[in-house]
Amino acid sequence: MDIYQPAEDSYLLQKYVRRCAFGRVLDLGTGSGIQALTAVENKIVREVVAVDINENAIKELKTEISKKKIRKITVKKSNLFSNVKDKFDTIIFNPPYLPQDKIGNEIIEDPALYGGKHGWEISEKFFNEVNQFLVANGKILFLFSSLTNKEKIEEIISHNLLEFKELEKQKLPMFETLYVYLIEKSQILKELERKHLENIAYLTHGKRGNIFTGISDKSKRIKTHFAKKEIVKVGIKVKRKESSAIERMRNEANWLKILNKKNIGPRFLFSGEDYLVYGFVEGEFILDWIKKNNKRDIQKVLVAVLKQCFILDQLGVNKEEMHHPLKHILVTKDNHPVLLDFERCSRSDKVKNVTQFVEFICRMREELKDFKIDINQFRTLAKEYKSSLDPQIFKSLTSLLS
Repeated sequence: MDIYQPAEDSYLLQKYVRRCAFGRVLDLGTGSGIQALTAVENKIVREVVAVDINENAIKELKTEISKKKIRKITVKKSNLFSNVKDKFDTIIFNPPYLPQDKIGNEIIEDPALYGGKHGWEISEKFFNEVNQFLVANGKILFLFSSLTNKEKIEEIISHNLLEFKELEKQKLPMFETLYVYLIEKSQILKELERKHLENIAYLTHGKRGNIFTGISDKSKRIKTHFAKKEIVKVGIKVKRKESSAIERMRNEANWLKILNKKNIGPRFLFSGEDYLVYGFVEGEFILDWIKKNNKRDIQKVLVAVLKQCFILDQLGVNKEEMHHPLKHILVTKDNHPVLLDFERCSRSDKVKNVTQFVEFICRMREELKDFKIDINQFRTLAKEYKSSLDPQIFKSLTSLLS
């Protein structure tokens, strides 16, 4: 396997390694060792660990270190972080960043140059793991090319709750630009880690926030008054930068605290100014679940949702979105429905949780074709219920789901 020799990208990154490297340094994918050898010259660097998947690169760098009698560098073989332990103050990465290329139908295999089909895949693997190896106030020096897709790289960085600053860009021939980014943990990530959450990973996004998952530290398992078992996996909702939904986030946190006492919603754990953390719910969205299950179980789940809606109505609370709750109800493996997303929850004299969910059921004729529901009667009873919130009418309403 060829060793990647220093080129424009190496020298550009070297400039900032010389200026910024400090403490315990990891040079990931060290190649010729240019960054490791530069970092070790800095007086505020106390140790350098240089790793590479290329055994030839490891061998040659060890030889050079031995000749120069450098004591502060450790060199070892590792596929990204596979053989890396502990945390670092500075992590340096000049990844292979070119999109996969071909000669005819033959894919060119050169792990020193090609970062995957689109060029960013190896960088994504790096960012998905790097937080575990970076101290709270550590820094990442990262170089990439415009050929890698700058927007995608920045998305990957933000999806790992990291923040970046462009240190320099350098235009090269053939329409390529090199970028050096200084990357640090966001304040939210630091706070979540201080609260003993680990392995925080991006899951999906909503209208106003991104959803992450995390694992609570084994020695600091989170316990609640509502669950006999300790919380191991958590969900984390984080406000997106472009969103102005801080009040919505606070609103959801406040309502979860109240509604958890009625066993409604995921278990609220804690929150900050623009994030909230809750017990993660493993399950399927309600429509996907309905398509896979039998009539008896579906009937139990629909009634269970209606009962939660009835409790909300009795409390004088509107959840909103129950007329179209495709992404707002998860059904667990033991067939327990959990209502999600309480950002728009509010007090109201005109509650409509039950009637909204009734309308949702009425529109699911194809999915509920095995049910003999008199839609007109169902809607009429719902209308009567809405004007009185009478528990007996509600009971009659649920009995129609047969």
